[in-house]
Amino acid sequence: MFSISTLTDVVRIPPKLFGESLKKAGTTILREKYESMINPELGYVIMILDTKVEKMGKIVSGDGGTYHKVEFTALTFYPKLQEIVRGEIVEITDFGAFVRIGATDALLHLSQIMDDYLKSDVKSGMILANQSGRTMRIGTTLRARITAVSLGKTAAMKIGITCRQPFLGADEWIEEEIKKAKAPPAKAPPAQTEKAKKTVEAK
Repeated sequence: MFSISTLTDVVRIPPKLFGESLKKAGTTILREKYESMINPELGYVIMILDTKVEKMGKIVSGDGGTYHKVEFTALTFYPKLQEIVRGEIVEITDFGAFVRIGATDALLHLSQIMDDYLKSDVKSGMILANQSGRTMRIGTTLRARITAVSLGKTAAMKIGITCRQPFLGADEWIEEEIKKAKAPPAKAPPAQTEKAKKTVEAK
């Protein structure tokens, strides 16, 4: 999901940045160009980490700036289909919730939360399950699986997630499932045990 990518480019350093070091000037320009952008191959570019700018630049006739080749590293976020992610609910809507995962938000539709009748209360910022009584609200942390990813050419990234699988959902739900899985099998009541023994002896 998160990765560090090494990239190359050519930056134009304008005269107003000539007083800065090449590294600082190059980093400033790269941040303006790349940070927060969506790239089909890299995903969401979060931040520029390090920059190496060639000292020898080029001058173009009629242009007061200098052009330099740069090599830089960037922290990127690219969600993968079927990937398990952790997130926090940041918004409740009539059709579900938006969950903050990494550098962006994913849609958790009501139909992908659980097998129950759900009611969304936008005013109180809560989703309530009719039968189980379980709730989700703004601030709830959860575990989900990515089911859809769409990277737009602009700053738009659409991600769909689901909690309708074992050991997914709100953290407290998962804790309950783990406790049930670890619990020893229930023993038969003494009366039933004695009855079973007598049946065996009679045979």
